[in-house]
Amino acid sequence: MSEKNKSNVSWGNPSMLMVTGNWGPAQSFKLMPISEDCPFIEGIFNPMEKVLAIIGTKKKDVFHMVERLDENGDARPRKGKVTKNEPLQKQRVSVESYSEYYITERDEINDFIKNITVNHDNFDYKKYLDLKTMEAPNFLDAAPEPVELINVK
Repeated sequence: MSEKNKSNVSWGNPSMLMVTGNWGPAQSFKLMPISEDCPFIEGIFNPMEKVLAIIGTKKKDVFHMVERLDENGDARPRKGKVTKNEPLQKQRVSVESYSEYYITERDEINDFIKNITVNHDNFDYKKYLDLKTMEAPNFLDAAPEPVELINVK
């Protein structure tokens, strides 16, 4: 984001703390609220996709396909033509869920972090922004070698 594109919006007081975390096999950072008035529940950076995912406090109704259950709470098998991929009946259900925000531009991620976190000056989050992606051939070079399983009879 160039200097002329930066917003002049007042962010208020920083209300989140950055901590070290994981995204799958990769080291990452997470954001957690430190005050009651924080507009977000949590945040986590996906270093493989270079995306900061933020969960807001606002709720909304979204539709999901879920398994249809019988009176015993067991999933019902499909009737008629059954496929291996979808052997069970499904139904569309409205579920209340928190709003989600995804920040993909590096400059916007930096701007968000500097304005919403209290420890952006002394937490080295930029090292996670610079990790190689999964598409890069050397991303998992530091990972341990796979273990060969022995078939015991």
